Amino acid sequence: MSDRPVFVIGCPRSGTTMLQLMLHSHPRLAVPPETRFLVPVYYRRRTWGDMRQAQRRRALAQWIATDRSTKFRELKLDKDEFIEQVVDGPGSLGSVFGTAFRMYADRFDKARWGDKRPSYVKQVDMLLRLFPDAQFIHLIRDGRDCVASLKEMPWYTLDSFHAVSTWAEAIDAGGKLRRTLPEDTYYELRYEDLTDDPETELKKLCHFLDEDYSPSMVSPREAASVAVPQHKVWHRNTHGEVTRSRVGSWANRLDDWEISICEHILGDRLESMGYELTGAQKPSKEHIAASQKTMQKRKASRMRKGMRDRLNRLREPGPVAALLTSGQRAAAGVPRQRSELTESV
Repeated sequence: MSDRPVFVIGCPRSGTTMLQLMLHSHPRLAVPPETRFLVPVYYRRRTWGDMRQAQRRRALAQWIATDRSTKFRELKLDKDEFIEQVVDGPGSLGSVFGTAFRMYADRFDKARWGDKRPSYVKQVDMLLRLFPDAQFIHLIRDGRDCVASLKEMPWYTLDSFHAVSTWAEAIDAGGKLRRTLPEDTYYELRYEDLTDDPETELKKLCHFLDEDYSPSMVSPREAASVAVPQHKVWHRNTHGEVTRSRVGSWANRLDDWEISICEHILGDRLESMGYELTGAQKPSKEHIAASQKTMQKRKASRMRKGMRDRLNRLREPGPVAALLTSGQRAAAGVPRQRSELTESV
């Protein structure tokens, strides 16, 4: 049976929370609420030092468990037990993260863990450094619906041009992953297909994950009370049955100029993903220029961040890859444990 980590990725507001709950409803998978420690710690890993040193592991585990920015409290784990398990565990950065997620899975007596954060779609390279055996599920939704939904979020403070860029970046990142990752590592599905026929799509998804399909995945309402914090009122739809009520609702939620800019900037991407265009009139030169400027600024920011990370990789403070699952240990050349040998017979 597989013990590979599973990451749910995609554009924000594409239905990733619904998919998280479907996966969490599986008897062997646990996918927690979003945390906020993996990405910031990775990019500040030189500050935390060599995780082969127990005192360094302890310091990092204490920060993860106690700093309010990390959302560790939403995992509902015992802080002291987490810290001790990290100190007693393997000496690598990924192992520190993986210990938190593994303990979350243990809460529900489940064999595998996952994590959901839409922006991970642009950070898969980083995640594979941390978890070399990871699997990725990219949920894709009509970009116009994503833009419309982003505009309405209390936490989204950017304009429509940024929302358009966010979807374009997710689709472009997915295209690169589709071309470069093995078939057993990267999987795409559309929100519209998932909500139209959940059972069929989830059976295919379980095949990708090397898991038996469970009917409980189709109705994940019960999981919402566990895996969706109450304060996230924008996820209230996840507490009901799977619905298609929001499919195509962008037509009534976007202004005409926004539809025009979506179809002008995203048109080729939308059609490549099977979405039909309305033939909206060409947007104004001002809107086109503003959209292009936004996309260029965001691209430049990503390139600067990527360059800094490449430099940091030349002077790693210690091992990065996790050493917790059978695949992770195999990738590192660690001898197989007795339990693994027994399972393979």
